Order: sequence, then C-alpha cells, then structure tokens
Amino acid sequence: MKTLAAIVLLVSSLPALALCPSRTMSDPAQVHFNSDSLMIVTHASSNDDGRLSSKFGVDAAVRHARLNRVPVVYLQDDRPAQNYFMEDCKPDHWVFSMDGEVKFDVTASHLYVVGGHLEECLSRTLHDILEIWSKKPRRDLTVTYFMDGIFSNGKRIEPEDPYHKSFVRFMGVVNYARPAGETFPKLNLLETMGLIINEQRQFDYLTRVVPHFERTLPDYRVELTMSDTNRTRVLQPGKGRRPPVLRLEFIDSADNRNYIKLSG
Repeated sequence: MKTLAAIVLLVSSLPALALCPSRTMSDPAQVHFNSDSLMIVTHASSNDDGRLSSKFGVDAAVRHARLNRVPVVYLQDDRPAQNYFMEDCKPDHWVFSMDGEVKFDVTASHLYVVGGHLEECLSRTLHDILEIWSKKPRRDLTVTYFMDGIFSNGKRIEPEDPYHKSFVRFMGVVNYARPAGETFPKLNLLETMGLIINEQRQFDYLTRVVPHFERTLPDYRVELTMSDTNRTRVLQPGKGRRPPVLRLEFIDSADNRNYIKLSG
C-alpha cells in the first residue's frame, strides 16, 4: 500500500503535458504590441510532434521571452487542444491559425520563433511575417530560431546528403514500434544539426529551410548566423550602398547560458 501511495504521489507531482485549464482565443484584429520584439509559438502540439521532441525547447524559449519581457503569441489550429504541450498557459494571446498563417499585424523588428513543423506550418508563419514586413518602412530585421523548439520530418534532407543514412538510422531508433503516419516521425532542428555535424553542411542545410526572402525583401541584405560559430553566410547581398539587413539567427536553445547572458 505504501508503494502504491508513493507511485501515486510521484505521478501527481509530474508536470502536466496536456490541456491548459482555460484559454480565450483572441480576434487577430485586436492583437497589437508596442514592443520591438515578439515571440510566435506555432502549433506546439503532439498532434504533429508525437514524441515531444520540441517541448523542452518551446518551454525554455517562452521562459526566456518572459524574463526579457517579450510578448508571446500561441498559434492553435482546430485539432485537439489538449495536445498542446506548452508549460506556460498564459501567453499574451492565443490566436486561431489553421496552417500557421499570421492574420495580425507585426510591428516588431525582432521575431523569435519556436514550435511548428519546420517545413509546413512554421514555414507559412515566416512567409507571412516577411510579407507583413515588406509593406513597412525599410529597417534592419531579425528572425531568431530556437532550434531545440522546432520540429521537422527531415523532408529537406536528400538521399545524396552524406548524413542521410544517419538521419534514417536515428529516425528508425526514436520511432521504433511507433504507429505509422506523420505524428511520431519527427526530430527537432537541433537534433538535425547533431546528425549533420559538419559546420559547412549545417549552413547548407539551413539555407534550404529558410523562407523565400528573395520574393518579399529583394532589396535587403540577408545574413544567416548559427550558434557557437563566428561565421556569417550572406544569402543575398542587397541593393544600394547600405541596404537594410535581414538577419536569420539559428540558436541551439534559449536555455543556452551564453545566449541568455548576451541577450539578457
């Protein structure tokens, strides 16, 4: 009996992964912020990320936003709400978004992103943000990706890539005996970097998955940076003597102590 009681106590003390007790969806027209920074959490749920590969990263990112007074918006689709796994149940806004679309105005020049399917819903979020930014006065812009909070099915990894076999092996192990379909076969972006290992190839891969900036911001200089490197890859030179800069910043994790020190 004592053993049973101890087990019940242990289980009851574990952090909940399921439904926040209450949530009120905001009308996109009413979503406004005065901050120059914003975090968007796109579809952070086990509806797609069944093994919760991105949960730690999402929670760390939201805590980072709170510590730095960055407003947070959660995007939610029409699938089971109880599968949304964010630890923090009090974002500034919950907004309905079926495919990751952004229907509210974004005046911030620094966007932080986590959650979301890298190649699907998160891609839609980022393309919409670039479209919104393209209609505003030219200025320097930054998108920060927290890689351990973004999940992927690896669809941009090609069979001829040197790390393709490692990817297939990894996915086979972490999805062993899991149900077939799109729910479980996911890994987070930081895990993908761990499979690639080679820095040059990591840059090459990230270049494949960024949004199509050349369509919406053709005059901007576009730079890609990555955690723990001193290198910047220029993806687009921009036009004019001093073009505005779009910086695409890939950070291992908001839990990275060096990043917290620099940004805090």
